[in-house]
Amino acid sequence: MKLNKEEKSWALYDWANSAYSMTVTTTILPLYFKMLTDSALIDKSTSTAYWGYANSIATFIVALLAPILGTIADYKGYKKKFFISFFLIGIISTALLSVPNSSAWPLLLFVYILTVIGFSGSNIFYDAFLVDVTSEERMDRVSTMGYALGYIGSTIPFIVCMIIVILAQFNKIPISVYTASKISFIITAIWWGIFTIPMIKNVKQKYYIEPEKNPVTSSFKRIYKTFKNIKQHKSLFIFLIAYFFYIDGVDTIIKMSTSYGSDLGISATSLLIILLLTQFVAFPFAILYGRLSEKYSTKTMLYVAIIIYTIICIYAYFLKTALDFWILAMLVGTSQGGIQALSRSYFGKLVPKENSNEFFGFYNIFGKFAAIMGPFLVGLVAQLTGETKNGVFSVIILFIIGGILLRKSTNLKNNQ
Repeated sequence: MKLNKEEKSWALYDWANSAYSMTVTTTILPLYFKMLTDSALIDKSTSTAYWGYANSIATFIVALLAPILGTIADYKGYKKKFFISFFLIGIISTALLSVPNSSAWPLLLFVYILTVIGFSGSNIFYDAFLVDVTSEERMDRVSTMGYALGYIGSTIPFIVCMIIVILAQFNKIPISVYTASKISFIITAIWWGIFTIPMIKNVKQKYYIEPEKNPVTSSFKRIYKTFKNIKQHKSLFIFLIAYFFYIDGVDTIIKMSTSYGSDLGISATSLLIILLLTQFVAFPFAILYGRLSEKYSTKTMLYVAIIIYTIICIYAYFLKTALDFWILAMLVGTSQGGIQALSRSYFGKLVPKENSNEFFGFYNIFGKFAAIMGPFLVGLVAQLTGETKNGVFSVIILFIIGGILLRKSTNLKNNQ
């Protein structure tokens, strides 16, 4: 299946912003933060907790903004404006990560929170544009292709950044690892900005509600009406609760994996290489999930991904060596893109197109509130027990609950 121009431009945003996910969320920034806290004589479990708390604060802010902004964006002409606004917050704050000096780790966390707000906020409207760029029959393929492109696209700037950091680490270039990390943040912001241009230029809002005199007031009324008539969308909201739990586990593993590996004594260089190869594993598996969903159904492949992540949590508890971490990372790569992409497309098939932003606002608020719980849970358990592995293992409950609720949601959908 070939993508048309609009579908390609939409999918290319995954290519653009995944550079942020790889460099800032998952690899170089967490390692950079660890270096700063180590120099400040903060112990490993406490620094892991601080990182988890920062993620919780950022996602809490996005979660508060998501439903009302999403509802307003359903009006004609608003969706693209909101997307561009949050996109600019994201790339500017990502570049500003290079500003705090080596002793200013609290300031670094503050700027990081801004990057999460920009990144996550732009994704609310990006996800909602899925209903505008393609048909329901093509959603699984288009959504998984976006994630697949993201995995490959993120590796190009990441490899450049990794080379700079490694050369600095081994004194092959006349800069420190601190400076190399800062250069990486600037490269990421530039990449994110350049490859967002096709999305801004070619993707249009096709489904919308005509503007009203008081859009904010009207938006609150629409949200109230949606909740008042919640029985009409019962399977959709049960799915959102399921998504709340299982995607929380996924996001937590993504955000905390580098800190966990560092606590296990795995070197920064090894972590960077492992996570890079995970991207290459994730690329074909994301596409595979899309194709298998056409044969076995989207919900079946979501069950498969949840089971795999449950196994990941169990295996993570027994990690002892770098080889164990390698195996775990490759296992994550097989399902990370699939569960995210199919959740997005499955939800896109459930929502009314004219109100897609309103419902994707709920989609993101459930996802973002969930992402508060997971990192906080890992951070709290790690801090209380002094063992990061205990925090990671506690995430298993989220996948179990999510799987049970997903089954209930699909049963309701089939009975409607």
